[in-house]
Amino acid sequence: MDNVAEKKLALTHFWVAFGAFGLAAVMGLYQVIERSGFFGFLESREVYYASVSTHGVLMGFVLTTFFIMGFGYYVANTTLKLPVWNKTFAWTGFGVALTGVVLAALPLLLGQASVLFTFYPPLMAHPIFYIGATLLVVGSWFWCVSMIVMYMQWKKANPGQPVPLAMFATTANAILWLWTSAGVAVEVLFQLIPWALGWIDTIDAGLARTLFAWTLHPIVYFWLIPTYTAFYTLVPKQAGGFLFSDEMARAAFILLVVFSLPIGFHHLYMDPEQAHGWKILHAVGTFVVTLPTFITGFTVIASLEIAGRLNGGKGLFGWIAALPWNNPMVLAIILGLLMLIFGGFGGLVNASYAMNAMVHNTAWISGHFHLIFGGTTIIMYFGIAYYFWPILTGKPLFCPSMAIAQLWSWFIGMVIMTTPWHILGLLGQPRRIDSVNYNNLLTISWEPYEVTMIFGGLILVVSAGMLVYNLYKTHLGSESYQGEVEYAEPIHAVKDLPGYLNSFTLWNIVIGVFMLIAFGYPILQFFLMETFGSGRWGV
Repeated sequence: MDNVAEKKLALTHFWVAFGAFGLAAVMGLYQVIERSGFFGFLESREVYYASVSTHGVLMGFVLTTFFIMGFGYYVANTTLKLPVWNKTFAWTGFGVALTGVVLAALPLLLGQASVLFTFYPPLMAHPIFYIGATLLVVGSWFWCVSMIVMYMQWKKANPGQPVPLAMFATTANAILWLWTSAGVAVEVLFQLIPWALGWIDTIDAGLARTLFAWTLHPIVYFWLIPTYTAFYTLVPKQAGGFLFSDEMARAAFILLVVFSLPIGFHHLYMDPEQAHGWKILHAVGTFVVTLPTFITGFTVIASLEIAGRLNGGKGLFGWIAALPWNNPMVLAIILGLLMLIFGGFGGLVNASYAMNAMVHNTAWISGHFHLIFGGTTIIMYFGIAYYFWPILTGKPLFCPSMAIAQLWSWFIGMVIMTTPWHILGLLGQPRRIDSVNYNNLLTISWEPYEVTMIFGGLILVVSAGMLVYNLYKTHLGSESYQGEVEYAEPIHAVKDLPGYLNSFTLWNIVIGVFMLIAFGYPILQFFLMETFGSGRWGV
């Protein structure tokens, strides 16, 4: 298949993603060092908050959005055997998103948007930051339209046929992102930009936080779905086996989309603007969304067991040793699943209405978030990159052994860094602060954990450098490589699917009803009662 243009489109998105990742990784190490208080000459509140805000935006918005778009374009091209619909449209979306990144970066790096990646009011950033963030989201909507159009084109040309699983998952992610980005888009367009430009004097911070809660948790699944897509459609083939169940995979993606959207209030448990009943409703929904995670864990591990036994593994656990641990994608999923187990446990604590009070706004939250996002999600991005890069560049991977070492070092560094965070959270160390006065027995007891975190951060920065260097050298290689993406086949071929496992029409209606129930009155109430608006912080 002649898809040179599609390879260029995907590779360009990937390079923006991993360029942002490399810069953000260095900033992350600086933040751990500065926050420890061990190096006084590095302490600067202004630089710290500029760094941590830029780090969060680069990792949470730039790396993920560009990676997901590049991955989606190439998945659509290779699974549907169709050229990317309207490449001019796709490149326009890339240009809009990249323009937004550049605009947002200017005030971030100048310390004029030190509002963290959540940008909660009453903290105010320079209006250029909000405009840039908006353009990044708008650019991603171009990608969503492209994925949905290609999905519909294929279905029209192949009536009654099951949509390829990887494309089904990618389309589900596009639909999820359109739904979930609406909350932050409304907040930025109708509250933050007019406020930052001085068109309005105050805004309702409670309404802003509620709208951001619309986006804040589902965005985690926007980041995660490409990882799950690789779990189901790429890893079983790379491991030498088959997918355990295509139908279970589709059910998991549908459940992720449907139940991840109406559950944002577990981020507002300590906020006074929403009543207890709404918070409990969202808490129940948060526990329901663990179901597709359990389905994924079972299906993926079963797929790996099939591969291990086909590779000669014997006995109860012999199949584990028989897996190709020297394959970067297989190693990535093994390490990713280990981090998912422990990170998922931390997430259940966060989601529990009572236990959340114990860890709210402590270092525990940072530890959980980095273990799930920086661990499970991002390590699979690495595995995908190592597999896709030779295919996209036409060059063999520069150093496969370096790729294996990089994955292990990322896993080890992430465990070393996040474990002290969890412990410090239980010891009461707050997050979102640049320093702690080390002048009493409690804070002095934190010091060994701070040293451990710095060590973990150093390992992670070295690991990040290994990744970028390996990909860069691959791109510049002189040897040639010919290969195509190979997708896993289910152990039992899918010949016919019920409509609800092959279409999103019904599920969009269900989502609409759930979102109306979960967010309808909680948002409407701000227009039915008198509230006090927020001016700029400290004013």
